[in-house]
Amino acid sequence: MLHVRNIEELKAEWEVVLDKICTHFDADVDLQGVLFLIGIQELGQGPRKFGKDEKQDLMHIATCRLLSQFGYYELEGVDDEGWPHWKMIQKLPRMNLGEQDYLLKQCVIDYFKEHDVFTP
Repeated sequence: MLHVRNIEELKAEWEVVLDKICTHFDADVDLQGVLFLIGIQELGQGPRKFGKDEKQDLMHIATCRLLSQFGYYELEGVDDEGWPHWKMIQKLPRMNLGEQDYLLKQCVIDYFKEHDVFTP
């Protein structure tokens, strides 16, 4: 269940997510980088070299997985190569880029809590 945060709470928890990722991978990341990492996790094939199109597909997988918390997407299944495919259940409301980032960051924080990334 998605926890709706005020802007201060979101900023603080987002910094915790970024700090944990940056420390673990010894690299700076932004929202796109976090989506890429979630896509790799959801693909479940481990780290490897990905082509440009595959990187975009991984970020799409992550976005669909995250927005499935709101019922916008549903997992249809996995293809022969192990890539998950998502079906849009309902359209997202119109949002500007800031609102989209806010929504995705909330979903990312909940995803990381669900996967115990916040535990010491």
